[in-house]
Amino acid sequence: MSLVIDHIWKGYAGVRSDDPQWVLRDVAFTVEPGEFVSLIGHSGCGKSTLLNVVGGLTSADGGQVTLDDEVVTGPHPDRSMVFQDYSLLPRLSLARNIAVAVASARRDWTKDKVSAAVERYLSGVGLWAARDKLPHQVSGGMQQRCAVARAFAVEPRALLLDEPFGALDALTRARLQSQLVDLWQSESETEIVLMVTHGIDEATLLSDRIVVLRNPPGPSVADVIPVPLARPRDRVSVVDAPEFRHVQERLLALLEREDREEDAA
Repeated sequence: MSLVIDHIWKGYAGVRSDDPQWVLRDVAFTVEPGEFVSLIGHSGCGKSTLLNVVGGLTSADGGQVTLDDEVVTGPHPDRSMVFQDYSLLPRLSLARNIAVAVASARRDWTKDKVSAAVERYLSGVGLWAARDKLPHQVSGGMQQRCAVARAFAVEPRALLLDEPFGALDALTRARLQSQLVDLWQSESETEIVLMVTHGIDEATLLSDRIVVLRNPPGPSVADVIPVPLARPRDRVSVVDAPEFRHVQERLLALLEREDREEDAA
């Protein structure tokens, strides 16, 4: 099962209807089963737009996305998204937030199977004891952990993450990063993770490959950088690995080059 981003173009109409301002220009790469791939680049390079195309939340103007040879035409339970703003229903408990999402996405599941998924993934992010609390009764970090559990609970084939750790403090971010990877590798049915991030450290720590996107007016793939670090990765020791530093140096060089080219344009 591969996720294929097949020469995606996306634009918004400019002064003339035939002169779109391209947000994505001929973006192409493939995410293989078992891969965690990050999208990184400066603001405005189309990272979140591309993720929305993959999620079926917006359509491309050219090219297509396929998952396991099926063309993406809209939202589907085989692709689950986690956003930066949690997006929990405020009047439902943490458990009910997950149960409602799972029951809606997996209409053929029994109530027992839905309940088992709720317990499995809330426990996986350490929130089973808080299952009856409302979102406003828990911290932002706990809300985001619930959002991650909800995304996994529908058992998607691909998990899509749009800066899911961006609003969290450093300690909470580190904890949730570890929990997410543990869920992906041990508890879940999910094979592919595609994440948007601005964080060079985060991308290097979590990813198997990092796709660097260019700035407009040519927003396409600048490079794809492999991360040759074995899993599981210990956060404390991996930052001293030569491979970790080498990936960071390549990322910084690419992003600085994009800055120079934008200034010269």
